[in-house]
Amino acid sequence: MDIKQYDFDLPEELIAQVPLEDRSSSRLMVCDRSTENIEHKHFADITEDLNPGDCLVLNDTRVLPARLFGAKEGSGGKVEVLLLHQTEEDEWEVLVKPAKKVKEGTKIIFGDGKLTAECTEIQEHGGRKVKFSYEGIFLEVLESLGEMPLPPYIKEQLSDRERYQTVYAKEEGSAAAPTAGLHFTNTLLEGLQEKGVELAYLTLHVGLGTFRPVSVDNIEEHDMHAEFYQLSRETADQLNRVRENGGRIISVGTTSTRTLETIMRDYGTFTEAGGWTDIFIYPPQKLQAIDGLITNFHLPKSTLIMLVSAFAGRDFVMEAYHRAVEERYRFFSFGDAMFIK
Repeated sequence: MDIKQYDFDLPEELIAQVPLEDRSSSRLMVCDRSTENIEHKHFADITEDLNPGDCLVLNDTRVLPARLFGAKEGSGGKVEVLLLHQTEEDEWEVLVKPAKKVKEGTKIIFGDGKLTAECTEIQEHGGRKVKFSYEGIFLEVLESLGEMPLPPYIKEQLSDRERYQTVYAKEEGSAAAPTAGLHFTNTLLEGLQEKGVELAYLTLHVGLGTFRPVSVDNIEEHDMHAEFYQLSRETADQLNRVRENGGRIISVGTTSTRTLETIMRDYGTFTEAGGWTDIFIYPPQKLQAIDGLITNFHLPKSTLIMLVSAFAGRDFVMEAYHRAVEERYRFFSFGDAMFIK
């Protein structure tokens, strides 16, 4: 399983830096697994490829404004803190820059003392555990002080932070957006429901590990990151009913796919479940939970392009990616989409 099989040349100018004004005006590559036919459309045309009785599975996680800029107590030295996930009340695992200046006991002050953090533990790879102190409600304090943690390949500032949220984002907890869902507008979702397409919701809080490239030559040796997921009984019952009635289960994004495949792997059916998943999906594994996938165009050598290849076949996916480069599709978080059916 050589990592080079998932590499491709991507011109830097194809990496989308800002979202389009109209979410649903992005381009859509429709890929048919059975015929290996590729069509070029716009995302609003997705309605044509979905049928009454199909079910879109959407990840309703909401991105935290998780990047904080503060100063060390005493010296005033600048420190950047990126929240990863909450370990217990007011205690978080974080990344800090510059890491060497933050030792156990170091206190960092944000917003003139509106929020403070004390380092309680040093972890590997620049990680720290910190305990926050504040008055009021933490998420409200974070909303007032934090910035969106945009992916490292996006250099532009985001003028409207809601453009890095899906229109159905609800459950706070992600360090990154489930970007396949960024193309949907409320109008488009309403139109799909009027056609008879069902909407189902789950939660997977996206971690920054999603941007971490695979650094080993043999992908089977890759240490996969873990993310927290939750599937309700209501959604599980809905998905079982859709499948029994012959409808297709269309996963919106690799995050929804990771959740559904984890549950199918562990339980053999859709069931209420929650916890941490470090599932790593790559060929020749077969996906059991989904019949279609809506996803953006991903980084070379990433676990995400491997997941897509497990669903659609590596050769077909790499051909689609080469076609996307030729046709000047926009790549990554704010880029265009593909629907694999």
